[in-house]
Amino acid sequence: MGYKLIYPDSYLKRAKKFLRKHPEIHNQYQKTLQLLEINPYHPSLRLHGLQGRLAGLSSVSINISYRIVLELVIQDKDIILVDIGDHDQVY
Repeated sequence: MGYKLIYPDSYLKRAKKFLRKHPEIHNQYQKTLQLLEINPYHPSLRLHGLQGRLAGLSSVSINISYRIVLELVIQDKDIILVDIGDHDQVY
């Protein structure tokens, strides 16, 4: 059984704005979400926990420049998407 991605309205608003600004990575973004549903621990996603004000959240890479911040709820296999953007925007 795979994981379930949860898209809060706040995330959808940020993602829409982000993708409008960066249409060239739309395919990479879709592939990242698909892989996240199958296996969030896949090495190409570079899943890692965050610290400081974002403690309790994790991040995965869309590519070398862009990240998705998420809350990974292991018990229910839910992945709640929180933010999207470049390194400085999301951290």
